[in-house]
Amino acid sequence: MNRRLTYKEVVNMDDQITNYLLDLLPTDNGWIKDLQQQAEEDRIPIMDSIGMEFLLQLIRLQKPKRILEIGTAIGYSALRMLEVSPNSNIVTIEKDDKRYKEAIENINKRNKHTNIQVIHGDALEELEKLSLSDKFNCIFIDAAKGQYKNFFEQSSPLLADNGFIITDNVLFRGYVADPNFEHPRYKKMVEKIRAFNEWLMNHSDYVTTILPIGDGIAISYKK
Repeated sequence: MNRRLTYKEVVNMDDQITNYLLDLLPTDNGWIKDLQQQAEEDRIPIMDSIGMEFLLQLIRLQKPKRILEIGTAIGYSALRMLEVSPNSNIVTIEKDDKRYKEAIENINKRNKHTNIQVIHGDALEELEKLSLSDKFNCIFIDAAKGQYKNFFEQSSPLLADNGFIITDNVLFRGYVADPNFEHPRYKKMVEKIRAFNEWLMNHSDYVTTILPIGDGIAISYKK
């Protein structure tokens, strides 16, 4: 029987692979670097580079006509998705007032306001206001991790047939894989994400794959 790697060995291996893949990534252009720097300086969580490249590849392959994003932040991921699928229309929701204003500014600065609509408000409330007749081909969830199950349930009726839902951060720094994880600050969050992952993998209406890319990405395909 093959020996299972310890958690520490897995983490060390993941670090090596991550650094290798980061070295292979093409150099980002000016505006992308500007947004990345803005996020870093203001400590705004945006999708990591490897996870973003994977997301963009999915968007390139599927070219979804309509995309719903839950968690705009400063508009980084919406602008990146539009860059690789310029004919898409994106609706994105942001609760935080400061980030909403920054997203509007970043989107207007790049003249992408005709393709990206930013809604200011609590996603759980705003999702109920969206028309069920205007379906989305892709839904991207990247907001408060403790609300992932609620976000998924609320947005599912808005997904078109054969559409897919992408959920970021489902491995949460690898903490969900550590059976001995007891950090008081993150313990409840880890428990919620584990419960969400188990619920998602057993969802009767979706086929889901969780990939150890970036901070963990779940791809759920509507049956």
